[in-house]
Amino acid sequence: MAVRAIGHDMKVGVVQFVKGAMKTGEKAVFDCFPDLIEFKPMGEGFTWDTQDRTRDIAVARTAWDEVKRMIADPSYKMVIADELNIVLRYDYLPVDEVLEALAAKPHMTHVVVTGRNAPEALIEVADLVTEMAQVKHPFREQNVKAQKGVEF
Repeated sequence: MAVRAIGHDMKVGVVQFVKGAMKTGEKAVFDCFPDLIEFKPMGEGFTWDTQDRTRDIAVARTAWDEVKRMIADPSYKMVIADELNIVLRYDYLPVDEVLEALAAKPHMTHVVVTGRNAPEALIEVADLVTEMAQVKHPFREQNVKAQKGVEF
């Protein structure tokens, strides 16, 4: 969706809630369009096996504040909260707070929330919901870790 928006000269903001310091293919592409996309990986990795829940909540809060800033900025036509559903699933942020921000967004600002297990309340207020279902994955089948160009 970000690539489509860029192709129409729309400014996009992307905040990644899980990925952080790792080098990703999407960042390499988005760096070619500095005037059209602000890409902010703000996570600290896959935190569902957390060792420090308080820190994970603080990191999620900082990323969420960045999403809200982008939503409020009229220059952004699309804001992508990548893996926000994971943050909501683990109660790092209150769902009601996210719903409130979405209800207050400018009319033609598109907000995309990704990640598995979206809360039912978020699905209810969404204009478009797509569900991707894993049928087979190399990690489960062959213990293959995340692969460059596929997962990052």
